[in-house]
Amino acid sequence: MDSLQFVGVAVGFLTVLGIFLAIVLVVANKYLFVYEDPRIDEVEAMLPAANCGACGTAGCRNFAEKLVAGEVTPGQCTVNPKETSVAIADFLGVALGKVEKRVARLACAGGRHVARIRASYDGLSSCRAAALVSGGGKGCRWGCLGLADCEAVCEFDAISMDRYGLPVVDVDKCTACGDCVDVCPKDLFSLQPLSHQLWVACKSEDFGDAAEAECEVMCTACGRCAMDSPEGLITMKNNLATIDYTKNALASQIAIERCPTGAIVWYDAKGKTVAKGRDAKKIIRREALPVG
Repeated sequence: MDSLQFVGVAVGFLTVLGIFLAIVLVVANKYLFVYEDPRIDEVEAMLPAANCGACGTAGCRNFAEKLVAGEVTPGQCTVNPKETSVAIADFLGVALGKVEKRVARLACAGGRHVARIRASYDGLSSCRAAALVSGGGKGCRWGCLGLADCEAVCEFDAISMDRYGLPVVDVDKCTACGDCVDVCPKDLFSLQPLSHQLWVACKSEDFGDAAEAECEVMCTACGRCAMDSPEGLITMKNNLATIDYTKNALASQIAIERCPTGAIVWYDAKGKTVAKGRDAKKIIRREALPVG
């Protein structure tokens, strides 16, 4: 076979192969094609691209898919401004929907002026790192270490540290993404609906005078809040007042009035201000307690 014949055979083979592959692609496109609603891309472009998961889905793309499918409502995105959610609802021709706002709450009020530090920690400025060294040095082993991992991880600037080393949540900025919940080594943050106005700002399982010696605002398991509340609303578990939020409709400020340390508190309807009961000790100290 001379070179000209060889070239002809090669060209013919490649031509046949090309036609065969084209037919395969046409058939595959016909039988394997998955239709995707073009509205998904448009809706995704109107979402904040935070991928925070606060809406309960895996991210903004997944949320957009569920919106177009009618499985969720635009109002479930807690990051978007209301006007944008309204625009999405109008675009899809669906109801805005409403989901009660949730915010991150801290189960600790033991700042440096009321909670004792028994040992100085000198190392990486991280709660997680400090927690690995004998719990971080705080007298209350359940208490906030105050090294601001939660502030650092919050992408929405919703957490700042106060003068006593405690995180403060800006309710208006908080999207309930849950990053602070995940990063806290003491498991002190949780996401709570604003309707959960009754709150135990403590996680200590110590009790009595020994507990109060380590933190002046610690729950001492006196049980007064449970006695003063409707039956079943508050119970004592592991020396800590525990609220049954399935009975939240029964909650009132009566539960906080006789708490001697102010460990159980009442948030206003917007979650911005917090009240302690009439019997709670008044904290007037401004400086940090000495170490040791």
